[in-house]
Amino acid sequence: MNFIKTVFENVYIIEKKPFHDDRGMFTRSFCAEEFKQHNLPSNMVQTNLSITKKKHTLRGMHYQVAPYAEDKLVQCIKGSILDVILDIREGSTTFGKYMSVELSEVNNRMLLVPKGFAHGFLTLEDNCYVQYQVSNYYNPESERGIKWNDTYFNITWPCLTPNLSNKDASWKQYNS
Repeated sequence: MNFIKTVFENVYIIEKKPFHDDRGMFTRSFCAEEFKQHNLPSNMVQTNLSITKKKHTLRGMHYQVAPYAEDKLVQCIKGSILDVILDIREGSTTFGKYMSVELSEVNNRMLLVPKGFAHGFLTLEDNCYVQYQVSNYYNPESERGIKWNDTYFNITWPCLTPNLSNKDASWKQYNS
């Protein structure tokens, strides 16, 4: 795996190295030892799979608060998504800044999202499969979200009218 640093501390784009032969392809998407070598979280406790049928569906911006805050390792194993993270760590020098990266079955990239970031993604085509590993168990009472088009953070999305769940549509503005 190739670990690419980003402008955010402890946020990495990780490129998987596929091996192809006449049978197909093999790639490693997680190795605790390699993550430890980069001082990254290596104790993932749960793997989730999100299947999204429609292009321009937005899921996010989600996070969990302590003590259930979680690191996430996100990859798109079918289709393509625009993956977006937002730094919500109070006191951070990058608080309120965001970044986006395309993750797809073609580019073999993953994104490591540390605790203290809100996370969401927009599907760029129909039938996207997004798999993510997390370092903590889901706790409904600790779940939070930020409105996808919050004017305080001003995230630029390539679609102005995404498909949203009722829950994602109802997240409040950050300062309200």
